[in-house]
Amino acid sequence: MSRKPERTDGVERKFTKPKYLVHLTLLVAVIVMISPYLWQLATSLKTFEESVQVPPTTIPDDFYFENYSTIFEVIPFASMMGTTIAMTVGRIIGQLVVITLAAYGFARFEFPGKNLIFLVFLSVMMVPDELLIIPQYEIIQSLGWLDTLPALIVPRIFWVFGLFLLRQFFLTLPLEIEEAARIDGAGRFRTFWSVVLPLAKPGMITLAIFSCLFSWKELLWPLIVMSSPDKMPVSVGLATLRGSFFVDYPVLMAGSTLAMLPLILVFIFLQRHFIEGIATTGGKA
Repeated sequence: MSRKPERTDGVERKFTKPKYLVHLTLLVAVIVMISPYLWQLATSLKTFEESVQVPPTTIPDDFYFENYSTIFEVIPFASMMGTTIAMTVGRIIGQLVVITLAAYGFARFEFPGKNLIFLVFLSVMMVPDELLIIPQYEIIQSLGWLDTLPALIVPRIFWVFGLFLLRQFFLTLPLEIEEAARIDGAGRFRTFWSVVLPLAKPGMITLAIFSCLFSWKELLWPLIVMSSPDKMPVSVGLATLRGSFFVDYPVLMAGSTLAMLPLILVFIFLQRHFIEGIATTGGKA
């Protein structure tokens, strides 16, 4: 027999699961998620002999910080990091300009074939990126952009996922706010600039974080269009450390740890806007 809720002074009491079970579940999930990163950090502080020791050691006997200086000797890590930062910032700025305008147009303007055009854009998400490499490469080659920074930035400015993300965000904004601005005499552009963009800041920050993540780890396209090692992004530099017969795991983990730090800092400072943007995006079709 099911237990009926007890009543105290005419108030029905509802039985809920103890909060400690929820906290325990979340704690286990956190440990599972951060364990690979803790292992990466621990490996970056080991010697090579200790990193391949069987059975493996969790905490190194002596912290070997020389791995962090070695990474700058085996690859041009500083210049690669500079290329990665320039590429990421360029893509983010380009996407925020182009995709924001396009998403607002799809969300607010009415024109013939709007839904069909948007579906065609969404269909691009079903096409593997590998199928687009050859035509994109031929375009970059015809423009004379091979082994240059624009080759890393321009082809990735229009991003279908970003268009979908911001369009859904604009649809959640109350239309009455824009109508009130137009009644006060603001034009379409003034309304977009002074009213819509400040409200869309969480969605734009979410787009910027997603763009930063995808740009930071991209490997295939830079390998195709870039040839100078000092112009490669850091993802390519770390990939070159994996040899066919020998991998210096501590140095590789040290480079990976240094490459992760900017992303961790970005997320720490922008996590509130990121979570807000994800929570409010996609609530309206």
